[in-house]
Amino acid sequence: MSPAPVPIDFAGFSATTMEIVYVYLKKRSEFGKQCNFSDRQAELSIDIPPNPQLMEQFVVRDPVDTGIQCSTDMSEHEVNTERFEMETRGINHLEGGWPKDVNPLELEQTIRFRKKVEKDENYINAILQLGYVMEHCIKQNNAIDIYGEYFDEDDSVEVSDEVLSAKTINVFRDPNEIKRTATHLSWHPDANRKLAVAYSCLDFQRANVNMSLESFIWDLENPNKPELSLKPASPLVTLEYNPKDAHVLIGGCYNGQIACWDTRKGSLVAELSTIEFSHRDPVFGALWLQSKTGTECFSASTDGQVMWWDIRKISEPTEILVMDVSRKGILENALGAITLEFEPTMPTKFMVGTEQGVVISCNRKAKTIAEKIVCTFSGHHGPIYALQRNPFYPKNFLTVGDWAVRIWSEESRESCIMWTKYHMAYITDGAWSPQRPAVFFTTKMDGTVDIWDFVFKQSDPALSLKVCDEALFSLKVQDNGCFLACGSQLGTTTLLEVSPGLCNLQRNEKNAMSSIFERETRREKILEARHREMRLKEKGRAELRDEEGDETKVSQEQLLAIAEEEFFDVIKTEMKRRETGTKKAKRYDELETEEGGMEGEQHLEDEEYRQDDEEQEEEEEEEDEKMPKE
Repeated sequence: MSPAPVPIDFAGFSATTMEIVYVYLKKRSEFGKQCNFSDRQAELSIDIPPNPQLMEQFVVRDPVDTGIQCSTDMSEHEVNTERFEMETRGINHLEGGWPKDVNPLELEQTIRFRKKVEKDENYINAILQLGYVMEHCIKQNNAIDIYGEYFDEDDSVEVSDEVLSAKTINVFRDPNEIKRTATHLSWHPDANRKLAVAYSCLDFQRANVNMSLESFIWDLENPNKPELSLKPASPLVTLEYNPKDAHVLIGGCYNGQIACWDTRKGSLVAELSTIEFSHRDPVFGALWLQSKTGTECFSASTDGQVMWWDIRKISEPTEILVMDVSRKGILENALGAITLEFEPTMPTKFMVGTEQGVVISCNRKAKTIAEKIVCTFSGHHGPIYALQRNPFYPKNFLTVGDWAVRIWSEESRESCIMWTKYHMAYITDGAWSPQRPAVFFTTKMDGTVDIWDFVFKQSDPALSLKVCDEALFSLKVQDNGCFLACGSQLGTTTLLEVSPGLCNLQRNEKNAMSSIFERETRREKILEARHREMRLKEKGRAELRDEEGDETKVSQEQLLAIAEEEFFDVIKTEMKRRETGTKKAKRYDELETEEGGMEGEQHLEDEEYRQDDEEQEEEEEEEDEKMPKE
């Protein structure tokens, strides 16, 4: 049955008060149906012919004012994209499939079980069936090299005409109210999408009591909030990712302890060294070593010690080396270490930069303490804040200290082979470019980042960029060389992207830089030989002057003795003369009284002649005594 029709009133408020003119009836099932259109011929609804009388009333306006806008029409649109929160989940894959009675950690049991399985007929049949499939795939791979590179020359494209530039990509600020210095930076080893930043206050005994101890790991896509907070017992001075395990980080604390984190376990410290066996001063440098286990590292501090650690047993160091350049191992004479350099291609060698401006080259595998300290390089007036080998030429390394950057060669120990000019602002950090052997970066106290290209120009930086108003203290370059992170005094970490001309290898750049290093090293060797020759000549002259000085000293003593002897002879002669005069006067008075007149005078003259003869005889006798005997 169809529903009853519903009356609809269009005439008034109520059917009782007003008369119903017309009632529309419609089925309930047809309510809300869509409109159905159909094609039909055009119809003229109304036709209005022209009226001449209206034409007579038309008035022409002259002139006509019209307003126009000269600027182009513009529209503004705002779009607020939805932000997705991302989570990282890890899965541990364990070796399985072994029977319960077989321990997979026991090598003998696993070998015995494998031999047993290999003798099984089902295993042999399965291997034979899979062998045909594998053989087919291997033949395909041998026929077509899908990984072949047919355009190798694209890696060295010459872009020398490009304008060098750098731009700010992101800024990561210390979220705490009391700002701290970003003392060290470390890139995530796998994807380079994360950045670990160590925060601490290096002003001795000036740290605020309420200052936070946390350091952070930042996601480059989210500068508003750190991805993970690291909570140490003391502020972190240095922080480094493990290149073999990206979840593990090593940190050097202000109180001298070594801390280890596993990001899968959270923000708290996973392993911590015992304070009795740790450094006595802040740990300014900590690096991972190239080892099979990936758990070994070493650290350096201003207490003058370098310590080796294994994070599996980090309570105390496995080895200690004192930075005593006298090679006696005395801690009181040690130089304070603040930077470390370790090259994986040279696993036994490492270098240490000290507070006194001296670089110490060491050999860990040497037998004695004297042999472990190989040589030293001196040239800076202050602490060495950065020390790094060239990634393409490991024999050449860069040091940053005082107001200049110096490049050294291991073959020239007395002086550096290249250096920059002295800047007005103090240089705080520096690093080589991982992609270009001639490019390195430096940070300064005036908030400026300098990018040097020694193939292009050696007197001035190729690009100088003002990053912030406060001082910059730390610097780290990403592995691809395109991104650069620098930390400031107020804890602001700025991420910069450099132009392709500064991160892409130039044509013949390796050969040019190699020839520059060899030429400067050869020049320094010639100068060292010349200086050594001049020092030997000067030493010979000094010894000759000392000998002549001894002869002159002897002759002076002889002259002094002769003068003294003559002086006393004159005094004796004068005393004798005075005694003779006194005697003459007394004798004259006596003769004058006794004899009187001319006789007394004649007798006095005879007496004087006699005394003169006696004095002359005495002088002749003294001269005969002084004459040497034949």
